[in-house]
Amino acid sequence: MLLRPNPSSGVPIYLQLMEQVKHHIETGALRPGEQLPGIRPLAEELVINPNTVAKAYRELEHEGVIEIRHGAGAFVSATARAKKATDALRAGQTLVAGTVEKLRARGVTAEEIRRLFEAELADPESNRRIR
Repeated sequence: MLLRPNPSSGVPIYLQLMEQVKHHIETGALRPGEQLPGIRPLAEELVINPNTVAKAYRELEHEGVIEIRHGAGAFVSATARAKKATDALRAGQTLVAGTVEKLRARGVTAEEIRRLFEAELADPESNRRIR
């Protein structure tokens, strides 16, 4: 795992570390259960204060991205990818709610909306036929 904070970016180093760890998890470079570098060795490698790494790890643990096992180190949470999927579903739910609201404002009934969604799921090209 390669972490490279940029001290001149204006973004706090601990936030940069957090985003880079999340990115490595999202891209599969870090997998659930995999161990992260220790706080002190990572701080020495990056030439930053160990408290900065500790803060990033604490925040990541608070977000459920990693698990800190005292005496053993920090590990990618088994639910790290599940959280990403949950976030995607929430975003999708927001899109669907907005679409339903717009359709209702145009007088489309709930049953018609349901049929439109089902038709789209069954045949993504169906929206091209309705004009």
